Amino acid sequence: MTTESQTTEASTQLLARTRKVIAVHINYPSRAAQRGRTPQKPSYFLKPPSSLAVGSSEAPGSVERPAGCELLGYEGEIALIIGKPARRVGLEDAWSHVEWITASNDLGVYDLRYADKGSNLRSKGGDGFTPVGPQLIPAGEVDPAAMRVRTWHNGDLVQDDTTEDLLFPFAQLVADLSQLLTLEEGDIILTGTPAGASVAQPGDVVEIEVTAGSYSSGKLTTRVVEGTAPFADFGAQPKADDAQREEAYGSREAAGLEPSRQALSPELRKKLESVATATLSSQLRKRGLNNVSIDGLQTTRPDRRVVGLARTLRFVPNREDLFKTHGGGFNAQKRAIDSVNGGEIIVMEARGEKGTGTVGDVLALRAQVRGAAAIITDGGVRDFSAVADLDMPTYFANPHPAVLGRRHIPWDTDITIACGGATVQPGDIIVADSDGIIVIPPALAEDLVEDCIQQEKEETFIFEMVKQGNGVDGLFPMNPEWKAKYQEWAASASEGASGG
Repeated sequence: MTTESQTTEASTQLLARTRKVIAVHINYPSRAAQRGRTPQKPSYFLKPPSSLAVGSSEAPGSVERPAGCELLGYEGEIALIIGKPARRVGLEDAWSHVEWITASNDLGVYDLRYADKGSNLRSKGGDGFTPVGPQLIPAGEVDPAAMRVRTWHNGDLVQDDTTEDLLFPFAQLVADLSQLLTLEEGDIILTGTPAGASVAQPGDVVEIEVTAGSYSSGKLTTRVVEGTAPFADFGAQPKADDAQREEAYGSREAAGLEPSRQALSPELRKKLESVATATLSSQLRKRGLNNVSIDGLQTTRPDRRVVGLARTLRFVPNREDLFKTHGGGFNAQKRAIDSVNGGEIIVMEARGEKGTGTVGDVLALRAQVRGAAAIITDGGVRDFSAVADLDMPTYFANPHPAVLGRRHIPWDTDITIACGGATVQPGDIIVADSDGIIVIPPALAEDLVEDCIQQEKEETFIFEMVKQGNGVDGLFPMNPEWKAKYQEWAASASEGASGG
């Protein structure tokens, strides 16, 4: 019977031959959703072999958070260990070059990310920053698409994901890397981390386990200790800001930071909620913007006025081979829904295709639970009655019973799209009411809404004058005589309000 100490010794001997440690930037859909970006192709960085440390459950290892650093990030990952050289191998043969699988912790200090222009050398290359082990899983006896990686931070499960829906399957990583360089025996590929990675403090314990069928890597256990040797002034010094804290912890909330300042402040939102889309359209036209309305849609809540920032999703026409790679699992549609934030509006480009649904009751409910202000699609809606019963408005072309794959592939998120004849960019301000849907460039919003408020005051006066029997000639629009009367009326109304 092989003991853990024997397995650890075998790991030590194997890793002594490691010449390259190659890490993948983003590979799990959950991590891509958390980061707000989904790569179309894999990208990599190198970690030096001196960063390796062999783990053991019998004697947990330690890693030093360098003196002066605040943000030591941990990332639970599955490590692939190459068993035979790979150079220009194909997808069908790539997996056979992997001999072992084990757990790894891709540690790094965010305080030094700025220093190496994306190479990650100082931030991720420190001694002990790549613990692996403790036990090796034979790659030839497991399914690379049926593995699980879990991470515990001080006993709390913080990462738990599988390899079923990876952006880039393991064989693709091996084949891709082998196009340019030779993967040698003992080389290690770190295959990316799922959502949930965060920051460990001195005294914290991080445990990582990889399982595949009946096999387990055992728990790779690492305790964080505080470094005592300061950085010399002839090199880069650690520095952390809120942007790095947000990246390290995974969100501003997790980092204990205030919500980020957005283009749509509470004050601006309140003002936009007070004016009609017809007024906004008129003022945008005065600024030379005529193509800013999303046309041809109906809404489940015609009684509501909605204001929010756009999050975008693009569907492309269905092609069966591409739907197999982009339509299943945690696809772009689900990522968009599952990452929408409070007050945002999901805007979908469906090319005006009415012959299938683009959202149904479950995902619409998920968007509502996430706090979305609305969903807007120029395609169909499934499960219409259930969607219509939600408090969150949905704007759509028509109900349709067919599933997404009949006409669409969910392709991309957070890019410039077309919806209902209008161009929409992420972060555009959307205002919708019973008159229609308006897209507002954020840079114009403050001045625009002030002019809208003024216009509606004038229109209130005009409406009252018409109601009293006055003709519209000279009144609508107002000539100088009526302008003077309006100024008197406005001053009187203002005095009345202040005397209240």
